Amino acid sequence: MNDSPTSTPLRSLCVYCGSASGRQPAYADAARALAQAMVARDIRLVYGGASVGIMGTVADEILRLGGEAVGVIPQALMRKELAHAGLTELHVTPSMHARKMLMAELADGFVALPGGIGTFEEIFEVWTWAQLGFHGKPCGLLNAAGYYDRLVGFLDHAAAEEFVRPVHREMVIVDSDPVALLQRFAAYRPPAVPKWVGGDET
Repeated sequence: MNDSPTSTPLRSLCVYCGSASGRQPAYADAARALAQAMVARDIRLVYGGASVGIMGTVADEILRLGGEAVGVIPQALMRKELAHAGLTELHVTPSMHARKMLMAELADGFVALPGGIGTFEEIFEVWTWAQLGFHGKPCGLLNAAGYYDRLVGFLDHAAAEEFVRPVHREMVIVDSDPVALLQRFAAYRPPAVPKWVGGDET
């Protein structure tokens, strides 16, 4: 546990997102816009390794622009999620747990594009680790087409009801503009997080 976590330069960004494309074209547009902003800043993509859905869209755009895309996929999902064959690197792990751990190790920050249950679980897990002081890396939501509006409202409600401390709620950076989001990530400084504050550690 770090008593005073420090920020890390943003060289690699872990992007959590869906293996589906969603109902609105705006979601894929946001994935491409994020990829463009990342390549412009020489930020490497770390993601789930699939060639389909929003996952495939962000990786394809990174590669099209000459950036680096690193995929991490468990053996069991190689066929189901159609592993991307053109990545800079593709790591195949023995389990989902190993996948998430490796993605976290390879990245300097974490952002969720629109996605489903797996996306939610992944961003909440790394946020929990940040809350506990296990890392000082920024976590955020790219709120494409208002996709995360209700989730953000619920997080504010959880803070208002005193199940999440304001300092921990503020750790999640939310923006609809990928350029602004990356600028806020670059300026992020993690708060000093007590080892145990009670009531909101899980």
